[in-house]
Amino acid sequence: MVERDSWPRILPFAAYIAFIFIADMLARAGVPAAQLRWLYAVKIAIVLALLFFHRRRYTELRWTPPGARALAVASASGVVVWLLWINLNAGWMTIGSSAGFDFHSDGAIDWLLVAIRIAGAALVVPVMEELFWRSFLMRWLAAADFLRVDPARCGWRAPVVTTVLFGVEHNLWLAGIVAGAVYSMLYVRNRTLWPSVIAHGVTNGLLGVWVISTNQWTYW
Repeated sequence: MVERDSWPRILPFAAYIAFIFIADMLARAGVPAAQLRWLYAVKIAIVLALLFFHRRRYTELRWTPPGARALAVASASGVVVWLLWINLNAGWMTIGSSAGFDFHSDGAIDWLLVAIRIAGAALVVPVMEELFWRSFLMRWLAAADFLRVDPARCGWRAPVVTTVLFGVEHNLWLAGIVAGAVYSMLYVRNRTLWPSVIAHGVTNGLLGVWVISTNQWTYW
């Protein structure tokens, strides 16, 4: 039963990570960046398909509208994380370097690719990552039968471990740790995953708009 519940939360995340590896290997093999532009769209489509296929398994995503206060706190948290994300960028706060993704084609921005990127980052990635990091891994570290674990009773070790791992998954590791801590706190406090998903989506959506507005492509 535990494995049957685990895999629907692991597979979308694993597919997402696998495509990052594939893109890196293709780039190292000399495939021009212009030919890899649509790989993100394929990645998001596959992740979305996996989420849709397993949708009935995600009991934690059964929609119960958050109260006005919870929605406001989640949205404000997403804004704060975004502000910190674009400022926690000193050399010691990063792991490696990010080439980013420039959506210019023949001197003009490809707005279809931009729309896919922002939609994927703001709508698909938050659901996929919160299902894996918070709903699954954080509770699984507390007990193997993770679906029975109350988020508010995970103790301190599980949230700390998942927050650190979430941070080092990102190039901006310190910003990632701060984001993971905020999303974990929302999950623990509300005992439902949606506030974390909403905050995560607000952060990613604002980051996408900021990247396009400022041409800070390395953040993508």
